[in-house]
Amino acid sequence: MKPFVAFFIMTICLASPVWAQDLTGPQKNAVRSANAYLSMSGFSRDGLIEQLSSAYGDGYEEVDAIAAVDSLSVNWNEQATRSAWNYLKIMGFSCQGLIEQLSSDAGDKYTRAQATYGAQQAGAC
Repeated sequence: MKPFVAFFIMTICLASPVWAQDLTGPQKNAVRSANAYLSMSGFSRDGLIEQLSSAYGDGYEEVDAIAAVDSLSVNWNEQATRSAWNYLKIMGFSCQGLIEQLSSDAGDKYTRAQATYGAQQAGAC
């Protein structure tokens, strides 16, 4: 199995709801949206919440977006690595530049530790 295919399958499996039975209808819908986003691209926890709750995104209430994202079992380090790989596919980054992009509030909103992990795993450091 190719590494990306294995990573994709693993991401989908890891992003399944942990306590979906306790979620409201809007929260369950936000889980479905979150899983769709995670199947397409890497997201940080805060970035995914913003995507789900933004008026320019899905428009869910922030409380519903938070509950949905927090109900998922996601390896955020793997998501940071995925995002780092995506950035490196389109342009070059220094190690520090990629960490800044991944961890910036104007960027992907990963924690500094997650961004560092992702940049290192993607080979930028």
